[in-house]
Amino acid sequence: MKLSLVQGLWVLASSACVLPVAWADADGQPDRAKIEHRIHSEHPGNSAPPAGSVGVLSPPITWHGGPVLSGTPHVHLIWYGNWNQTNGSDTPAGQAIVRDFIHGLSGSPYLAINSGYTGSGGSAVTGWLNATFEGSDAYSRGARLRDSDVASIVSSYMTHSGIRDPNAFYVVLTSTDVAETSGFCTQYCAWHNSAAIQGFNIKFAFVGNPNRCLSACAAQTTGPNGNAGVDGMVSVLAHELEETLTDPNGNAWFDAKGAESADKCAWTFGQTLQRASNGASYNMSLPGVSGARRNFLIQRQLATNSQCYVNYMTRAQ
Repeated sequence: MKLSLVQGLWVLASSACVLPVAWADADGQPDRAKIEHRIHSEHPGNSAPPAGSVGVLSPPITWHGGPVLSGTPHVHLIWYGNWNQTNGSDTPAGQAIVRDFIHGLSGSPYLAINSGYTGSGGSAVTGWLNATFEGSDAYSRGARLRDSDVASIVSSYMTHSGIRDPNAFYVVLTSTDVAETSGFCTQYCAWHNSAAIQGFNIKFAFVGNPNRCLSACAAQTTGPNGNAGVDGMVSVLAHELEETLTDPNGNAWFDAKGAESADKCAWTFGQTLQRASNGASYNMSLPGVSGARRNFLIQRQLATNSQCYVNYMTRAQ
C-alpha cells in the first residue's frame, strides 16, 4: 500500500513493493523504561571509512529480560517533506535506493548477524522482513520538527493507512530541508523509540537525510549509488533497524553503559571494503526490488558474542 499526503490530504494508492529524545531521570541518565535515550553522536567526517576492531568489545552486550522484534516485521517508510526536489538527493531516484536496500536486507548475511538475539515470550530475531509499505507527508508538521511531531506523523500515517502493527518498524525519513530541533546533525543522525500510539506499542524511528550535514552524518561525500545523502541515510537507517530488532522497548539487549547493538559498531565498516567505479567505498551488495544489485556502505552490527560483523555467513568483520 502506498500512502501520499497531497496538500494536506492523505490519498491511498496501490504499490508494488514490499533515537530518541534524551528525557532523563533525576540522576541525569536516560530513562530506559521510556525508550528515550540518545544513541550516539555521529560525526565521522572522514573520506576513508574506518574498518573497526575485530575483537570482542567490552563491556559485552547482555539481555535484560525484554522481548525482541520477532518473526518477519513489516517496514513502513514515511517520506516526510519534499522528495521531488532538484538537489540530486531528495528525489524519486533517492527513494529507490532506500527501497532497494530494505528489499535486499531481508534474509541477507547482514541481518543474519542478529540470529542469536532472543527475548522474552519465545521471541527471536529471524533476519527476515515482510512487505514494505510507504506513505508521503508533505510537511504536515512543518519543516522544523520536535520529537513529539515525529510520533504524531507516525500516528497520522497509521490513521489514514489503517495499519496499526506493533510488530512493525515505522520510520519517518525527512528531506534535506527538514530540521529535527532536538539535535539532528549536531547531536545525532537518527533515533529510534517505542511508544503507546493509538493503544498499540509502536516501534518507530526518525532518520534525516545526511545531505543536510554530510560531514556529520555520512562516512563519505561520494556514495556508491551516486547520492551521498541517501547513501549515508541507508547506513543510519540500518543502525536504527538493527537496534529496533534487538532492543525494541529498551529492555532487551544493551551493555552495562546502555549502548545497544549497533551503537557498539557505529561508524565502522569492516576489513573488506571495495571501491565503486565512482571511487566510493562499499562493503556489501544486495538485490534491489527489480532484481538488479546495488552496492552499499553500511555500519557493522554486533552479534551476541560482542563482535562486529558485516557478513555473518562468511564471518566477515
